[in-house]
Amino acid sequence: MAALLEKLLGAAKKQGGGFLLLLDPDRTPERDYLAIAEAAEECGVDAILVGSSFVLESRFDEAVREIKSITRLPVIIFPGSANQITPHADAILFTSLLSGRNPQYLIDEQVKGAPLVKNAGLEVISCGYLLIDSGGYTSVQYMSTTLPIPRTKNDIACAHALAAQYLGMQTVYLEAGSGARLPVPEEMIKAVSSYIDVPVIVGGGLTTPEECASRIGAGATFVVVGNHLERDKRLALLRELTAAAHPLQTVRA
Repeated sequence: MAALLEKLLGAAKKQGGGFLLLLDPDRTPERDYLAIAEAAEECGVDAILVGSSFVLESRFDEAVREIKSITRLPVIIFPGSANQITPHADAILFTSLLSGRNPQYLIDEQVKGAPLVKNAGLEVISCGYLLIDSGGYTSVQYMSTTLPIPRTKNDIACAHALAAQYLGMQTVYLEAGSGARLPVPEEMIKAVSSYIDVPVIVGGGLTTPEECASRIGAGATFVVVGNHLERDKRLALLRELTAAAHPLQTVRA
């Protein structure tokens, strides 16, 4: 198991769950994402993910370097393509979009990116990435030209997650998508987390502490919030969201 993942899992076990902050340098002004990154550790964030479904600017490398320079938290690339690889991060979430059948995101981008990841010396956290229907057309759905798993089809989600585990992937990511109308259902999280033996990450459409807490309670090891914090930049909200993802820490406090 990747050393960083093992460390994050240890912290999540002690806290009752984990919170990952997603920063998208392409959607957020530099001063805003740097301010959020600088305050993330104080707010209780466990690690920072950096990535985008679609990069209009060509400063991804510089953005990751800047974020890494102002925080002691682990910085993990959450790539939308092989173009989003830089040695300035600590690790990369090496994903394959298993819920879709588009070869570009199943294996093509991975083959292009693998030598770059090796040369960058990044720690690799392999991840089966499952897109779940969120009641709307999301950026990742459009860019990947794939259909999401229906939100009521727990059996299909479980089968894909188990395939990810049997393929040797260290994590499974249930993704509603950036700006999702509806987050991944609790019932699906319960079904998947009880069916597989690897950590489950849940993101997309989470906007309140209650939604984060309920997903952790349903079996998610980590929840991810990013898009909502692009609109509501209050650090008090970030603290509330992270506290909700750390129920055991909150009880002890």
